[in-house]
Formats: sequence, C-alpha cells, structure tokens
Amino acid sequence: MRMHKLKVLLSLTQPLRRHDSRFLSNHHCRHFSAQPSYAQVDYLQEQVLVEGRAKSRAAILNRPSALNAITPSMAARLSRLYESWEENSDIGFVMMKGNGRAFCSGADVVTLYELINEGKVEECKKFFETLYKFVYLLGTYLKPNVAILDGVTMGSGAGISLPGMFRVVTDRTVYSTPEAQIGFHPDAGASYYLSRLPGYLGEYLALTGEKLNGVEMIACGLATHYSLKERLPWMEERLGKLITDDRLVIENSLAQYGDLVYPDSKSVLHKFEKIDKCFSQDTIEEIIEVLEREAAESHDEWCNAALNKIKEASPLSLKVALKSIREGRFQPLDQCLVREYRISVNWVSKRMSGDFCEGVRARLVDKDFAPKWGPTRLEEVTTDMVDCFFTPLGELEPELNLATALREPSM
Repeated sequence: MRMHKLKVLLSLTQPLRRHDSRFLSNHHCRHFSAQPSYAQVDYLQEQVLVEGRAKSRAAILNRPSALNAITPSMAARLSRLYESWEENSDIGFVMMKGNGRAFCSGADVVTLYELINEGKVEECKKFFETLYKFVYLLGTYLKPNVAILDGVTMGSGAGISLPGMFRVVTDRTVYSTPEAQIGFHPDAGASYYLSRLPGYLGEYLALTGEKLNGVEMIACGLATHYSLKERLPWMEERLGKLITDDRLVIENSLAQYGDLVYPDSKSVLHKFEKIDKCFSQDTIEEIIEVLEREAAESHDEWCNAALNKIKEASPLSLKVALKSIREGRFQPLDQCLVREYRISVNWVSKRMSGDFCEGVRARLVDKDFAPKWGPTRLEEVTTDMVDCFFTPLGELEPELNLATALREPSM
C-alpha cells in the first residue's frame, strides 16, 4: 500500500516538477548575459550541501556565519532535493543537519526586511510560499527522515525539522520561537506543533520567546532522540551504513547512540501548573493579569521574567500569535500553514502594521532594542485589527496552494 501510494505520487508530480525547475532557474538568473552564471549557481548550491550515503542522502545547511538562517534560494533548493529524493527508489531515507554552531536560526529576516524596504514584497511572499510548501512536504514525507538539531534552532528552523519523523537533539541544542519579540508571529507550522504540546506550554513559548534545551525538548515531545554532541559522529556513521527504508531499523540505530535524560530541577517544565493557570486565559490582558497576581502572591521570579518578555513584544503580534495557536489546536498541518501564510502576507505587506520591519530594525539591524510598536499598547489593538490577519486573501492575492489532494487524498 505504501509503495503504491509512492508510485502514484511520483507519476502525478513529475510533469509539475519539470515546470518548477524552469521557473526557479529563471528566477535566480536575473542578468542579461547569454552565458550562464556558473558562479551564482555554485554559490546557491553551497548554501545547502549534499552528502551521499549507501542508501540515504543528507542535506547540510551551510551558512554558518549567519547561523544557517534560511534564504529564499535555500528554501527552494531544499524543496527540490527532498522531492527528488522521495522519487528516487535507490534512496531509503533522508537527513538534514546544520554546519557550525547552529542547526538553523530561522528565516533570514534581515534579507526580508531589506526586500520590503526596496519594495520587493512579492519576493517575500514567494519565500513564504516556498518555505511553507517545504514544511508541508516534510510533514507528509513518504520516506523516513531525520533532522539533527545540534545547536541553535529557532523559528522557521524548527519548522523545517519538527514536522518530520525523527528529531535528534543534543546537549548543545537551544530552541525558541522569538517571533513576537520582532513583531511577527510563530510560523512555518509553529501553530500546529506548539498547540499540541502539553497543556498551555505552546502559548507560553510563543508569547515569551523563552528557550528550551535539548532535554526539555525530549520531555515535552518536540524531539524524539537525545544524544551528546560527542556521539553524533558515531550516530551519523551508523546511519550512513544502513541499507534500509525501514523506519524501525533507523529508529533503533538512533536509540543505540541515545541517552536517557530528565529535566533538571530548574527547568520550566516543572512549572506546568503555573503555566497552565496563567496561559490558559482567553486574552493577553487576562494572561498578564494572572501573571501579575501570581508574581505578587508567590514572589516567583519566573512570573516576572515571563511578564518582562511579554511586555517587550509587539502588542499586535501577541494577540495574533495567541489566536493563531488557539486555532491551530483544531486544524491539521495544511490548514495551519494556509492560515500562517495569510498572516505572513499581512505582516510583510504592512496592511495593518509595520511592526515586523520595526522589530527587525530594532533587534537585528540598528540594534537599539527600542522598537516603536504600532499600536503601542494592548488596549489599542482591536478585534478587527487581529481578525484582518486571518481573513482569506482577496481575489487578486492567491492563497497558499498545497498539494493536499495528492499527498493526503484521505483528507
């Protein structure tokens, strides 16, 4: 049944892929020379390297100086690679990892900021379309897939890994979703996987941008395997020698080099009762009110830290993020991505607010860490303003079109 589904998928998608290849080729070559720009092609390919193994392939994110932040060309290359590997019957499973001290720090938001300021909003939309389609491809991938999240894993970096089958974390892993602090929203599938965490942990992570380490990711279900950094070469060597497409064989090989770990006594995961009490509230205002009351009654520094993080964020982003995660609890991955695409298009188009550009400017460009949000206060953010981000796009603005009927015909 599984092989039949794979053959049907391949026969239907091949003509489309030939068309996509031409489009992407034309998109990257913007010069007027009759000669191909081999240097440019080499540079784009070097951003995502490929390792070939006996029965597998590995994609290596290769922008270590930028913490492997995803560019538009990287998102497109990942999609092409994973599609071709899914088609190739000689490949049993695939992997992804990062070069340097990060797995992936998320989307290259500085590049998006520059594109918006140059009036190239359509290129930003194309980036999100390509990225979200890859997230959906990964979430419905027909072959076993492994992501090794060694180091910084933020925002969209989680989106290109957590929907997959196996997620390996290490003692160097640091995960966070800091989008609200830069005037954006948790995207690339975040409203899907955050809303499925225990209790209201997802709301806490999304609104505060707080970090989790590898052990905490295992404990709350974001990761499937934990390994010390020093054991990764052995794990990868073992995986590279496998001649299989059997997920159980791959899972056992990962477990062979894994460690049994538990969160330490200072972990935020020991505060589930308080997290649920505070972040189960219906509105941001109510969440803040309960946090302030808890801080006054218990003198728990965790409450003050959470309050400070929330107050640093864009008021509009906070309300959009909360609504998105609450809706995500009742939606499959494809619907979450369609909604997140609508929200992202609204942010980069500045239809309701310029907070995304202002947040990137303040934190990553000028680095004055003093964003001027608009609106500046929570009480100024109306229900209509928030709902605008979730309204279907107009007739002249196409929605995100995912291959749901092809990849999930039973949906």
